[in-house]
Amino acid sequence: MRRIADLYPGETKTDARDAFIIADAARAMPHTLRSVDLEDETIAELEMIAGFDDDLTGEATRVANRLHGLLTQIHPSLERVLGPQLQHPAVLTLLERFGSPAHIRKAGRRRLVTLLRPKAPRMAERLVEDIFTALDEQTVVVPGTEAAALIVPSLAASLTAVLDQRKLLAGRIEELLEAHPLSKVLISMPGVGIRTRARILIEAGDSSSFPSPPTSPPTPDSPRQPATQAPRSAANSPPRGETSSSNGPSSSPRSPPSATRHRGPATTRRSPRASTHTQALLCLARRRADVLFAMLREGTFYEHRPTAAVI
Repeated sequence: MRRIADLYPGETKTDARDAFIIADAARAMPHTLRSVDLEDETIAELEMIAGFDDDLTGEATRVANRLHGLLTQIHPSLERVLGPQLQHPAVLTLLERFGSPAHIRKAGRRRLVTLLRPKAPRMAERLVEDIFTALDEQTVVVPGTEAAALIVPSLAASLTAVLDQRKLLAGRIEELLEAHPLSKVLISMPGVGIRTRARILIEAGDSSSFPSPPTSPPTPDSPRQPATQAPRSAANSPPRGETSSSNGPSSSPRSPPSATRHRGPATTRRSPRASTHTQALLCLARRRADVLFAMLREGTFYEHRPTAAVI
């Protein structure tokens, strides 16, 4: 409608002028307008919340990287223990309460176990032992450690707040997905979580806007063509990342067919060339995109059909 408004004289923006432009467009160009129903409102709200969730993801990554950098600067051994689990509530609680190696050592094992057990009942004692083992590996106090002791708790609190916001948004996204008729179709496929479902619905909807599956294979290489080719249609590319992200190691174990296709020998894949990890993931992403496209188009649930082993 903003582009249509440029065709009319005047630059003022008033309700009366907007109403006239919309009415005139409905009279002369009805194909430019579409009806808004409940499903469109759900998609619009999902898109807004998912966009904010993307912003929070970027902020969480930024704060986590800052924490990684500070811990590496003042105590590399401690960072090797805490770094892989930096976004765990127990680790964030520890850093928020005790921001330096000296403060952690002064607190003692028993106090730390008592502090971390509510957040991590199974790993509290092991984590505390690993922390004190790391503390013993470094006897030198690096300049700037005291300044970092003021910054680390603040960063840990900020990261906790961002992660809590993401949890609230995930709850709201799940509520909106429950009201969408295609949500149950998507969740029937293993590896498609809450945020992936939201992204697929936002980008692809019921797949009616796509003449072919969203992820298209690249053009085969030949002596007359460049080695890298874009997908057949740029309009088909938005959901590509979602189908690829749902193929990762975290989802493959939950989907035996995907895991077999990903970890199996080259003969079980599309071609012997698809023997690397990245190529196997791309083949799997294209396969999943084809299946998702058919599921959305037909409104049918995912059904695993075992195939005969390739010899």
